[in-house]
Amino acid sequence: MSDRPALIKTFSKEAEAHMAQQMLQEAGVPAFVLKDDAGGMEPHLQLTGGVRLLVSRADAERAREILENMFSD
Repeated sequence: MSDRPALIKTFSKEAEAHMAQQMLQEAGVPAFVLKDDAGGMEPHLQLTGGVRLLVSRADAERAREILENMFSD
């Protein structure tokens, strides 16, 4: 199995990515947010590359299920 993380979802807003990260972590799924916005100095760069939410490949299926329930409302 690969050590590479799995991309779960790409968000257009950092706040949404952090909210999803928090939900995953509360469910016991370690997650992290990856963004390229020059260390926060160029937040508009998030619009082109998005804000990515990643987890380990072993947790990917469970994370997708959790987020599906979160965004289905």
